[in-house]
Amino acid sequence: MQFFDILSFNYLDVIDIILVALLAYYVYKLLKGTVAINIFIGILILFVVYKIASALQLKMFSNILGTLLGVGVVGIMIVFQQEIRKFLLMVGSTNFKNYRSLFKQFRFLKTETPTETDVDNIVKVCFKMGREKTGALIVLERTNNLDFTLHTGDKMNAEVSTALIESIFYKNSPLHDGAIIIKDNFIKATRIVLPITNKVIPKRFGLRHKAAIGITEKTDALCLVVSEETGKVSYVVDGEFVMYENENELINKIRMDLA
Repeated sequence: MQFFDILSFNYLDVIDIILVALLAYYVYKLLKGTVAINIFIGILILFVVYKIASALQLKMFSNILGTLLGVGVVGIMIVFQQEIRKFLLMVGSTNFKNYRSLFKQFRFLKTETPTETDVDNIVKVCFKMGREKTGALIVLERTNNLDFTLHTGDKMNAEVSTALIESIFYKNSPLHDGAIIIKDNFIKATRIVLPITNKVIPKRFGLRHKAAIGITEKTDALCLVVSEETGKVSYVVDGEFVMYENENELINKIRMDLA
């Protein structure tokens, strides 16, 4: 009889499980593909060992682990500063008045489908603009909603095409300043002003790189930067950028990060 009592659930238990699952999902999305995921797993293992030691009444061992975990809270805040900032920004930028945005927060309950973003053509047009020394800044939205930036530019709901991207960043185009945001193979907005990083970078890199680093420090977005001076294509993620010379290598990297 006691066994069935343990298995009994009420609606509060269900809500509790959903909230924990939601939190775990977002933590995983924020840490996926970063070194921080290994640190998080290590902390989780340490916490489980502490709970087991406490249950077995290993007082000295559990006291040592408890002290380490207690002191480690400050260290965790420092190590995960970037991830915590992304999480809070993601929560704060959610528009709960929009039911569609609210339901998107629970999309982990559905089977995820591969991204439909046309990565091949986006990368190819970046290298083409690089050869023509046409500067560009392209932001690929992932889990974190970037609607908080839309008021800085012009909203657009146009399907991605190489001709459209080229025309936007054409030097004499009124839309070429700022960034474009792409989500699910649609250009959401143009002329977007992105937050600038405080990080010190080499002087040969300009505001486009600083803006790309800034938005990827605060969110999980991916950025492509085409330098107007050198024509080099840079890929920016988690506040770090790498210059690519091989189109296929960059395409594969972006596909993996979007998966």
